[in-house]
Amino acid sequence: MQQDRADGVRADVPNPARIYDYVLGGKNNFPVDRQAAEYLTQTSPHIRGAMRENRHFLRRVVQYLAGEVGIGQFLDIGAGLPTAGNVHEVAQRARVVYVDNDPVVLTHARALLEDSDLVRVVSGDARKPRDILNNPIVRTFLDWQEPVAVLMIGLLHFIPDQDDPAGIVRVFRDAMPPGSHLAISHATVDGYDRSLWRPVRKVYDRASNSTTLRTYTQIAEYFDGFDLLPAAEGQPQGVVFIPRWRPEGPREDITAENTGIYGGVGVLKRR
Repeated sequence: MQQDRADGVRADVPNPARIYDYVLGGKNNFPVDRQAAEYLTQTSPHIRGAMRENRHFLRRVVQYLAGEVGIGQFLDIGAGLPTAGNVHEVAQRARVVYVDNDPVVLTHARALLEDSDLVRVVSGDARKPRDILNNPIVRTFLDWQEPVAVLMIGLLHFIPDQDDPAGIVRVFRDAMPPGSHLAISHATVDGYDRSLWRPVRKVYDRASNSTTLRTYTQIAEYFDGFDLLPAAEGQPQGVVFIPRWRPEGPREDITAENTGIYGGVGVLKRR
């Protein structure tokens, strides 16, 4: 099997973005990714539904922020491979910058979106947030005097504790003007059968990015400085299992707890 390509892509190591792409029905993946995904779906029966619910959550968040709040610009960190229902497709008239450090993601995204006036794709590592914010495209294509939505969907559980994910969020928070929004989804073992996560950990520990599962309290703390939005009309503010966040539209045949993923959206407090 080809192991090292000229573009820096490893075709012999499973990749989280490509596994996710395969589960969502995409075609930008390699045999090693498909094998990993099939192993996951056979050994952890909720994983396919959980990944799809994560995608539904992204769409609902963008629909809400673009349609009801009126946010006109999005910064999607760890955007992943282009599949149906991307941020720019849902938000339509909004400006969108996709950020990723995966060569496969960047190659496909740039090819698909090169003719769009409202979308830009940049290389960036979430572990270096200041480099992302100082990127000339990020700095000038988005208007940092106006509210921006920063999306970290399925991102932070791929950042280990030693890389200080809370600190990463704070760097973006401090650059965001009042009225900006932060959206996060993050894998957890709260309320979930931990044995079902063992095959997930086994796959991602040998993939290009391993996972760090965190508790409700840890995930909620990422929203420090933000006012969390209610998960639904008449509900209290907070972080919830993702199917419970404004639960309109498509649903998978899986309980909210069995997604093993928390999500929330916060608006930046006025300084």
